[in-house]
Amino acid sequence: MSALAPWRRTLLAVIALSALATSVSAAPQSFRLRKPQDEVIYFVLPDRFENGDVTNDHGGPALGPLADGFDPTRAGFYHGGDLKGVTRRLDYIQGLGATAVWLAPIFKNRAVQGPPGHESAAHHGYWITDFTDVDPHLGTKADFKALVDAAHARGMKVYMDIVVNHTADVIQYRECPDSRCAYRGVADYPYVRQGGVAGAPINDGFDGKDFSKLKRTDWAYTPYVPAGQEHAKKPEWLNDPIFYHNRGDSTFAGESSLLGDFATLDDVFTENPRVVQGFIEVYGRWTDEFSVDGFRIDTARHVNPEFWQAFVPAMLARAKARGIPNFHIFGEVFDPDGAALARHVKVDKLPAVLDFAFQSAATDVAIGRTGTDRLATVFAADSVYEGGEATARQLPTFLGNHDMGRIGWFMLKAKPTIGDDELLARVTLASALMLTARGVPTVYYGDEQGFTGDGDYADSREDMFPSQVASYNDNRLVGSSAKGPMSAFKTDAVLYQRIAELSKLRITTPALREGRQVTRAAGDKPGLLAFSRILDKTEVVAVFNTSDQPLKVNISVEYGSVAWKALHGACAATAVAPGSYAIELAPFDYKICVSEGR
Repeated sequence: MSALAPWRRTLLAVIALSALATSVSAAPQSFRLRKPQDEVIYFVLPDRFENGDVTNDHGGPALGPLADGFDPTRAGFYHGGDLKGVTRRLDYIQGLGATAVWLAPIFKNRAVQGPPGHESAAHHGYWITDFTDVDPHLGTKADFKALVDAAHARGMKVYMDIVVNHTADVIQYRECPDSRCAYRGVADYPYVRQGGVAGAPINDGFDGKDFSKLKRTDWAYTPYVPAGQEHAKKPEWLNDPIFYHNRGDSTFAGESSLLGDFATLDDVFTENPRVVQGFIEVYGRWTDEFSVDGFRIDTARHVNPEFWQAFVPAMLARAKARGIPNFHIFGEVFDPDGAALARHVKVDKLPAVLDFAFQSAATDVAIGRTGTDRLATVFAADSVYEGGEATARQLPTFLGNHDMGRIGWFMLKAKPTIGDDELLARVTLASALMLTARGVPTVYYGDEQGFTGDGDYADSREDMFPSQVASYNDNRLVGSSAKGPMSAFKTDAVLYQRIAELSKLRITTPALREGRQVTRAAGDKPGLLAFSRILDKTEVVAVFNTSDQPLKVNISVEYGSVAWKALHGACAATAVAPGSYAIELAPFDYKICVSEGR
């Protein structure tokens, strides 16, 4: 047997046990049969969406912002939104055309972190202490069950945002009283020496492969759990420092990207078989208990591939046993390089990743910062994914998010003097690109109301209910001149209406979900972008003009696509010749045409 045999045996046993964890398999409900690419996802931060229960605003007794984290006047603190609020607004979400709701993490968090004077709260959900329960600021497990059941009753899916890379910052290092320690790598601080290569031998018998043999934690620093926090985390095994890398802060480059603490957050030792088994059981239970429809995996690139190679099949097996055949798992790999994204699908065996390459290119194209070939290049690389174009159709596409900022802010940053009409037209153009191209379109909550924000992170996490944050209330909106505190659930908002129209087209047009994508025209300057979505005898052509000049061109189409009709905009009724179709577009406009009789 090889040296890796114990590791492999452990992983295989975990996967097998997970597949057998649920003895009764339910028959899939009809909405479960939809494939990932059949969905339109709506991404929600529950704390910023709707306050359905004011009694949980403090997550318990009112102890003050620096203790319970609730301060609706400050961008980085809890504002009062919760799971009951999301349930209350399912009509609104479904009216936009969304068929799946992705929730930011709902697990119990450490409410406040940060050095004195720079504290912020875990309104986002990524500072988890208890992976087994709902954060009391957001409600209870009963509230979550009510939300999932209500969504399922409408035929909508629910995706959980999960974390395995790190927990809240509980473990400290004796060498660094300020909690910020420089990263110490394996070469200089090997697991078998205390405090560096010249230190005393520790972890006898460790061969660099079987991480279950590590017993001492002081290879780089001397980690400890502060008094009173010995049982701060759940499950209980997460309180043992042996299950963390304990090497100081990541530089997000090289080895430290996998082994370093994410801005002081405790970096989990995901190479350890006990950790693999533990997280499979944690998230398997959420699937068993609530029958959720998929996972978005936070910070997936910062976890070793072997973990995902065990975790993903275990989760898919667990979901299938629950009658969920199309469980969608997609990882966050914050990188606009398509090759980097594809590597995490091919090597890590993640079924899909968030398409940061599309986000970057679509933003540049819609702003007019680059030629339209920037996006065509992204599509041309779809074949490098494991599974090729079929996998690319399952990549969630998006225009902005809670970390990087909103599409409206990108526009305003690039063009500070842009007029209202052009701003609306360009943001609409970006939305149309996302909702017609391959992938799974993902709308960041509030974009449909024209939210722009002031930047990234907390500056892009505005309240949908009347806000008390001054920097939110003075923002310029896309498609609206309104300012000040307001309820932002207007179904007559111009972007809400436009996104709803595009979502309906996508849902009712199989070629826009399943169709093979073929680029028809693109250039090295702003202007024409055209691509076809082809499914059986149907060809849908989506054509965009990213320039400030009208255009009149012929584009290539299938030779059998002769008769055409409009899905959006004015489309010519017939091809000008076999294989050629005439297009006219105003500046910043788009049209969608379909031929069904090839």
